[in-house]
This record gives sequence, structure tokens and C-alpha cells, in this order.
Amino acid sequence: MKIEVWSDFVCPFCYIGKRRLEEALKMSPYGDQVTVEYKAYELDPTAPASTDEKYHESLARKYGKSEEEALGMMENMAAQAKTVGLDYNLDALTPANTFKAHRLAKFAKTKGLDIEFTERVLRAYFIEGQKIGLDEVLIPLATEVGLDEAEVKEVLSSNAFEEEVRTDIAEASQVGVRGVPFFVMDRKYAMSGGQPAEVFVQAIEKVAQEAGLQPALQVLGDEDAGGMCADGKCEI
Repeated sequence: MKIEVWSDFVCPFCYIGKRRLEEALKMSPYGDQVTVEYKAYELDPTAPASTDEKYHESLARKYGKSEEEALGMMENMAAQAKTVGLDYNLDALTPANTFKAHRLAKFAKTKGLDIEFTERVLRAYFIEGQKIGLDEVLIPLATEVGLDEAEVKEVLSSNAFEEEVRTDIAEASQVGVRGVPFFVMDRKYAMSGGQPAEVFVQAIEKVAQEAGLQPALQVLGDEDAGGMCADGKCEI
């Protein structure tokens, strides 16, 4: 079973949704049979690589709100983030262009490190307040998860993986993405927003059963209580 997730690195609900999906996969008896693939989406393609404008100022300008109202919106986001163990650094958040980060995520995928890179960039932005639109920020983040520094620099200095990112964005329109996070399960069902983990569990079960998947064997009781033999030895 495959879950495709359209997401952007500056979307606060995308990080929350990622955590809730991860929780659901741990809860679900089908979790070990699910493959998750992150797809690129740009909330603001015109955003600068870096700016001194604060996130709440950008929200106020974008939605025609007062700065106080925008701060209230952000506090609501932060409260939701805390429910999944994320401590958003609201004071440090600034808008950022995410196109380069998406390109590096595509490169990371070729090395089997896309999930790790996605997590690292989200943490850098929302928890650490780093400016993820800048090469000097992205390069060490990429190397931290195991990507080669020279190859990362080569990707950033070229147009590598631009087509893959644009393909994701175009595909988003085709499947009906109007906002992120957006989850597509086996290209049969879709969910939007940072849904509760229990909702994900129900959706995963529905898709898995329709696909004829068998749930993982669940071990009952206390494995240590009854005594057992393993590796040529018996507990006495």
C-alpha cells in the first residue's frame, strides 16, 4: 500500500500531519505494509530565499488580517503542534522559498534518504528557525542525513531535479490538491489536512482490506511470563 503526501516545508500543518501519519502507522496492524512518498508543493512560489519579515507579518499581509490576528493563528498552530510533541519556534519563523529544498528532497530520494531529509528540513525550519531557502543552510542539513556534500552543491548549482519538482506540482492539480498536507492512498482515496491519527488508522484499514492485505500478527500476553526456548537455550 502506498501513501503519497503532497507537502511544503513551510506549511505548519504538514509537519503536524506527518507526525500524526507516523503515529497512525505505528498503531495500525497494516503499518509495516505502507510505503510513504512525499511529493513537492509550493505554497508561495514567489517567496524570497530569505527575508527579515516575520511569519506572522506575512500571514497578516497575505490574508488581510491584523498582526494580532495573525499571531493568534500561529498560536493555534503551535498548540496543535504541541499535541504531537513539536515545539514550534514562532519568534524565529520567517517566510522562505522552498523550491531548492524540494529539489534536494528529490535528490535525497535517489539515495534512499528522502524521508530523513524531509524530517530534517521541517525540524530546521519550525523548531530551529533556520532559513531553509539558503544554500548555506540546506547544504549542512543534507550532509547531516548522509548526503555527499559535493553532490549536494552540484545539485544546487544546476537545474537538477527541477523537472521532478514541477511534475509533482502539476500532478497535484490533476489529483485535486487545493491545499496541503494532502494524502492520497493507493490512488483511490484522499484526505486533506492534519487529521487525527485515529482517522488515518481507519483510512489505512479500509484501503488495506480492499487491497486484500493481511494484518501483521499481533502477539498477545507477556512474552517473558511463560518461559520460552530460543537460539538453543531455554529459560529456566
